[in-house]
Amino acid sequence: MKLNLLGAVVPNDVADFYDWFGIDNISPRKVSDALTEANGEDLEISINSGGGEVTSASQIYTELKQYSGKVTVNITGIAASAASLISMAGDRVLISPTAQLMVHNASFAASGNNKDMAHYADVLTKTNESIANAYVAKSGMTKDQALALMDSETWLTAEDAVKYGLADNVLFSDEAEPVMMNSVVSLPSAEAIAKFKQLLAAGEANKVEDVEPEPKAQEPSILQQKLQILRGE
Repeated sequence: MKLNLLGAVVPNDVADFYDWFGIDNISPRKVSDALTEANGEDLEISINSGGGEVTSASQIYTELKQYSGKVTVNITGIAASAASLISMAGDRVLISPTAQLMVHNASFAASGNNKDMAHYADVLTKTNESIANAYVAKSGMTKDQALALMDSETWLTAEDAVKYGLADNVLFSDEAEPVMMNSVVSLPSAEAIAKFKQLLAAGEANKVEDVEPEPKAQEPSILQQKLQILRGE
């Protein structure tokens, strides 16, 4: 199932206002409803958002992490602030080569006396630490490293996001992902296995149709086909 998360991250009671004006928005209720509809199917999320309300983003992040199916997040435009927090919920996070990911400190408008301001500063510090936990869980960086990126309001290109571990790969990359091996014998290449599966699928199709395939002129023997596969031809 595919899910587009576009626009500001807002609480449920504010989403109605955005909807009435036809403005894109992301709310916990909309994501929760989508997860219920998906019912455990693998989920592919496309996100393009400048962020929004932290508590709502945290609720969405938590629900996505708890979802039973596999969650793939595609950052298509920007995942900034609270939206970057949501992006970290993906089992796999991919980012467009033209997209950006931005992390920074939380903020809000406040008024009061000196004690009030000290209290609000402490609240913001704790909020930053909570957000940083998502970056740490995804990337493996230390909390101090995550907080340093946030403190500097860091804008990351696709390559930067992958380098920091906040994304797994760049979308549309032609490079095949490396396969980690631990073996004393040579194993068939990915290309050879793919070719084998194509031939196997063709054979299964013939069985279903219950029709013997007509021999082609100069069709290679089974042994020759096997050798071609192993050679990567």
